Amino acid sequence: MKMKFKSILAAATLAVAAQAQAGHAEHDHAGHAAAAATTAAPAVAQAEGEVRKLDRAAGKLTLRHGPIASLEMPAMTMAFRVTEPKVFEGLAVGDKVRFSTRRIDGAYTITAIEPMK
Repeated sequence: MKMKFKSILAAATLAVAAQAQAGHAEHDHAGHAAAAATTAAPAVAQAEGEVRKLDRAAGKLTLRHGPIASLEMPAMTMAFRVTEPKVFEGLAVGDKVRFSTRRIDGAYTITAIEPMK
């Protein structure tokens, strides 16, 4: 009986240790994934569009653009945030443009823009 109890105790100890190790491995993996996500730079997407509205006061530029595959975004008209006022320079409603955007603090932001010739 003593031998059976020791076997059951050993098996239970091994099971608890294995479960703790599995939980630790999952925790480590999740921690590494979270660290990688925070250190990776947000993806920059490039697209073409047409200027629909310039709102310098609000720091927004409304563009009608085609699909942006890298963002899984369909064609639409939307306002993008502009962090640099120089983005507005030389632009007018109706201009065809090539632009780069990325998500910064939850908002799609124009990072570069140029008129198409």
